[in-house]
Amino acid sequence: MPQIIFLPHAELCPEGAAIEAPAGETVLDVALKNGISIPHACEKSCACTTCHLIIREGFDSLDESDELEDDMLDKAWGLEPESRLGCQAVIKDEDLVVEIPKYNLNIVNEEH
Repeated sequence: MPQIIFLPHAELCPEGAAIEAPAGETVLDVALKNGISIPHACEKSCACTTCHLIIREGFDSLDESDELEDDMLDKAWGLEPESRLGCQAVIKDEDLVVEIPKYNLNIVNEEH
C-alpha cells in the first residue's frame, strides 16, 4: 500500500505525518480521514483552490490533471509545476510526499 508523507504545516499538521494510503482514494480524503483538516470549501467538487497541495515526490505517478483542475489551479496562491488539487489527485501505486501550502485563497476556514 502506498504511503503519503505530509510535510509539517504549522497549523494543520505541525509534526508532519506518514500515512498508509489505499490506491484509488484522493490525497484530500486520506488526509481528512487521518485528522489533517485541509480546507475544501467546495466540498471536493473541483470548484475552488482551497485544497491546493504541492506534490514534492511522486507527482508523475498521478494521472494528469484535466482542464477544469488546471483552470482552478491558475487561481491558486503559490502555484508550482507540481501543484494539484487534493480533491482531484487520486493515489496510484507510488509513495507521495506532499506539502500543504502555508496560505490559500479561502478567507474563512470552516471546520467540516
